[in-house]
Amino acid sequence: MYYFLSNLSFVDLCCSSAISPKMLIDLLVEGKRISFGACATQLFLISTFGDTECVLLAMMAYDRYVAICNPLLYPAIMSKKVCQQMIAVAYCIGLMDATIYTSSIFRLIFCRSNVINHFFCDVPPLLMISCSDTYISEIVIIVIDSFVEVSSIAMILVSYAYILNTVLRMRSAEGRHKAFSTCSSHLTAVGIFHGTILFMYFRPSSSYSMDQDKWASLFYTVVVSMFNPLIYSLRNKEVKEAATKSVGNIWIFKGNNPRYI
Repeated sequence: MYYFLSNLSFVDLCCSSAISPKMLIDLLVEGKRISFGACATQLFLISTFGDTECVLLAMMAYDRYVAICNPLLYPAIMSKKVCQQMIAVAYCIGLMDATIYTSSIFRLIFCRSNVINHFFCDVPPLLMISCSDTYISEIVIIVIDSFVEVSSIAMILVSYAYILNTVLRMRSAEGRHKAFSTCSSHLTAVGIFHGTILFMYFRPSSSYSMDQDKWASLFYTVVVSMFNPLIYSLRNKEVKEAATKSVGNIWIFKGNNPRYI
């Protein structure tokens, strides 16, 4: 589990680092500029680490399934070599999808405007300023997004269906609580990440709004990356104890007798 979490942290760091430094500079300077090559690089990195995180979250669901449904076989099934191979597959899928993604966008001709109505180089604003026929590029993007998103969500749903079935058959209430506690952080991260992506890319075109999409894309590329360490650290016993101790140091004054809570 911690091997997957370390890779998730690395992916989150890389994804936010591809956006945040340039975005913060643009907030401070008056002339907000980005070169053609830098824009392509930024889109490539965001696509790579976004798709890698998508696949990684699905693999973490499978890891939880093996841990809860087959605990005795867990060391054999999820060996170090298998985990390394799974991580390698996640990065390969991210790199492959990003290569197709970026090449399909930057093969277009951009002549309508040189102003990108966004915080960073994302697909929708780039398609809007292209004067080429974007039909093929849009189909390629839809196919890639649908494949990665649907397959990842399907793997997560199937894994948790087996987990739920196993947990409900447990006789011990403590065992059920421990199993649900193990999965709660992952489910929270999955809900936030996939919920935002589904809102962004899988909704009717009639409800499309560039202003809404700016904030939604900023949320899943930067804010989610910031939330993940907090979500997973709250499972840690030492972190919980430190948080409880911090809250306990708040003074509440009742009359002349201050006390701790």
